[in-house]
Amino acid sequence: MKTKNIKIIGIVLALAAGTGESQAQGSAAAQTQFAETSGRKIAFRSFGKGNPIVLVNRFRGTMDSWDPLFLDELARHHRIIIFDYTGIGESTGTLPTDIVAVAKDVKDLCDFLQLKKTAVLGWSYGGFVTQAALFQYPDLVTHAILVGTNPPGANPHDLEPIFLERALIPVNNFDDFTVLFFEPKSEVSKAAAKRSYDRIAKRFDVSKVPAKQEIFDLYFQGGATFKTDAYHWRDQLKKTQKPVLAVCGDHDICFPVENWYALARELPSTQLIVFPHSGHGPQHQFPELTAQYITNFLQLTH
Repeated sequence: MKTKNIKIIGIVLALAAGTGESQAQGSAAAQTQFAETSGRKIAFRSFGKGNPIVLVNRFRGTMDSWDPLFLDELARHHRIIIFDYTGIGESTGTLPTDIVAVAKDVKDLCDFLQLKKTAVLGWSYGGFVTQAALFQYPDLVTHAILVGTNPPGANPHDLEPIFLERALIPVNNFDDFTVLFFEPKSEVSKAAAKRSYDRIAKRFDVSKVPAKQEIFDLYFQGGATFKTDAYHWRDQLKKTQKPVLAVCGDHDICFPVENWYALARELPSTQLIVFPHSGHGPQHQFPELTAQYITNFLQLTH
């Protein structure tokens, strides 16, 4: 009887160790899984160990669009969950045109994974979705990290025309990548762009990237909902005590950091980090440093 019990315990421990090892693997080894919820399948990957961070993507972004070095640095201390929006990449359905409905992807995925509390990090359009999740699901979202994005409502500084000129090209090349997410006037930034581009290219599946105007329009309609501030989130951002971290480049051609300057003294729980000689993707230019800032923020704010 004792021998049998020892064998059973050994099997249980081995299974547990295998699960832990899978979670501890980096982004390159993370397998795509699917959460079947509310009539659609949400594609996601999960890796790392620790308190969770759900990452919410940019316009036209898929799971492959994140810089793996940034992901792996975050995964040193956290469980990282990346996913494709409903109707984007490997997920089924149609991308909603109301940003609140898009934020339900975050809630439904967390329910599927049985996450009761999580930090949420949103980049660009994903920053809109993250702010929607912050205010729609306050019991779920513990912290919001907003990378290269705008506050809700009308902002004084608009995007530069070159952003849309490059962002709407069906298949972007390295030059587009540099203009869109880095600072082409800086040799240091351009060198960082090449390193980031090469890292991303190792797993990037261009066939999964939305490339049709009708899909672009769905994003734009969701963004318009955020800009009109129909849900009064700008006022809520001025009142919330939930920790918020805004991470920006000093020359973001999509969502200028100056829009945060206009609000800085009115936001009781928002911290702002601005990287020099950088653009719309500061976390890809400074992956290790950005990840360390985020880790410190999550550990030291409540």
